[in-house]
Amino acid sequence: MRRFIALVAAFIAFTAPALAQTWQSRLDSDLPLLGHRNWILIVDSAYPDQVGPGIETVETDANMLPVLKTVLSRIQSSIHVRPVIFLDAELPYVPDSEAPGAKDFRNQLESLLGSADVHHRLHQSLIDEVAKDSQQYHILILKTRLAIPYTSIFINLRAKYWSDDDERGLRDAMSNVHPR
Repeated sequence: MRRFIALVAAFIAFTAPALAQTWQSRLDSDLPLLGHRNWILIVDSAYPDQVGPGIETVETDANMLPVLKTVLSRIQSSIHVRPVIFLDAELPYVPDSEAPGAKDFRNQLESLLGSADVHHRLHQSLIDEVAKDSQQYHILILKTRLAIPYTSIFINLRAKYWSDDDERGLRDAMSNVHPR
């Protein structure tokens, strides 16, 4: 019996670090593998457990804005990706009377995002795009404790060293030589 207890204790000691992996360490291990066309979502507590071959959901047990701040900081520190941020078009219309804290959240979010490249689209269209992209690309969803509707933040990663204008210029140059 002592041998069995010792084996169980050794197994727990060996596997506990892997089980205790934090969302930050998951982000740190995934980010170098992510590139253009991948997504990182920071979502509210009611965001559905979205399924798809490339979707991975991690429960953060944290507040949304600190998670967003960490994600943006890690992306900023990377050499290979930059964020294009999508917010739910519904968010500006969520009243504080129905969702206490919505106005304060919007103000804090605006302050945190500053001059970032931000776009607004209907929530369902963003979910649909993520579902489509998950067929080919990895999607990391970081689920938070926030309980305000339409607060999910969708970050589409693009190459840091190749702008959208660079890509358009390349395609224009190629169209003169390689017409479709």
